[in-house]
Amino acid sequence: MSGSERQLDPEALGDHLDRLYRAAWGLCGSREEAEDLVQETFARVLRKPRMLRSEDDLGYLLRVLRNTFFSQRRTAARRPQTTALPDDLDFVEDRAAINPESSIETAELYAAISSLPDDFRDALVAIDVVGLSYREASRALRVREATITTRLHRARQRVARTLQADPSERRGQ
Repeated sequence: MSGSERQLDPEALGDHLDRLYRAAWGLCGSREEAEDLVQETFARVLRKPRMLRSEDDLGYLLRVLRNTFFSQRRTAARRPQTTALPDDLDFVEDRAAINPESSIETAELYAAISSLPDDFRDALVAIDVVGLSYREASRALRVREATITTRLHRARQRVARTLQADPSERRGQ
């Protein structure tokens, strides 16, 4: 092991759980899929010792999360497709929710984020959802800081337009 490498501490993974979950939700667009994605990411990281070249555990974990997400999508694309349920189903109220309207708005926001093109979504998730700095996001996504700024601006515009659209138009997207 060289002097600049260190082993990822498995005990410290829990410190990043919340940020990884929010990033996963932004990628997937659903809480349930996000939970599964974070769990699979942790399983992959814990299978064998991981050597890191920097002090950036979160950046490394975000790359693993993103790679796991795309790997799952590719695998799912090769499987036979199932038929979706009709759009006219009645929604069941979640009485356990503290504020159902907030819950719906949050779901709409994450759905809008997940529908963004990959580059825009990655930038928005890294900055606005996970809370990385522009420099940290540029390192994690391996692009220039100026590129992050541009992608983030365009991603925010698209999400705002999507959320301002009529709900019937959003479903059609």
